[in-house]
Amino acid sequence: MIHFKAEIERFETMGEKTGWSYVFIPAALANEIKPGCKKSFRVKGKIDQLEISGMATIPMGEGDFIIALKGEVRKKLRKEAGASVELYLEEDKDFKIEMPEDLEICLSEEEHLIRNFLKQPKSHQNYYINWINQAKTEPTRTKRIVMTVKAMDKGQDFGAMIRESKL
Repeated sequence: MIHFKAEIERFETMGEKTGWSYVFIPAALANEIKPGCKKSFRVKGKIDQLEISGMATIPMGEGDFIIALKGEVRKKLRKEAGASVELYLEEDKDFKIEMPEDLEICLSEEEHLIRNFLKQPKSHQNYYINWINQAKTEPTRTKRIVMTVKAMDKGQDFGAMIRESKL
C-alpha cells in the first residue's frame, strides 16, 4: 500500500473530462501500486478517513493516472477542488462486477454478441454494467440494454456507443 498527499484538482476544459474533480497519481507512485501498468485499474484503501474500493484509475499518458472524485465522494470528504487529501492506496484485485441476468440473456441470444462483450476491456464491460444498473426506471433500463446489444452487434466500446447515441 502506498501513502501520499495530493490536492483535489478540477479540469476546466478537457473534452469529455471537463468539470471533473480528481486527484493526480504520478507515474512513480502508480508504478508502486501496479508495476508496468499503462491501462486503467482499480484501487482500494482510504482517501482521508473515507474507505474506498473498486475505484478506477484513469491513464493520462506517460504512466501518470488520475482518480475521478464524484460529487458524492467529495461530499463525504467535505472537500472540493484546491483542498488537500491524504491517500492510502493499493490495487483492488478483488473488484468484480456481476453481469445482470437480463443483459446476459439478451447477449446470449446470438453468439457474437456475448463474444463481443467479453472481448471488451474489463473496464468497458464495467461501464456498460454500471450504466445499466444505474437506470432508475424499468423503461430506461430496457433502453440501455437495447443500446448495449446494438453496440455489441457493431463491436463498439462504451465511449463509441455513447457518442453515436448523441448524434
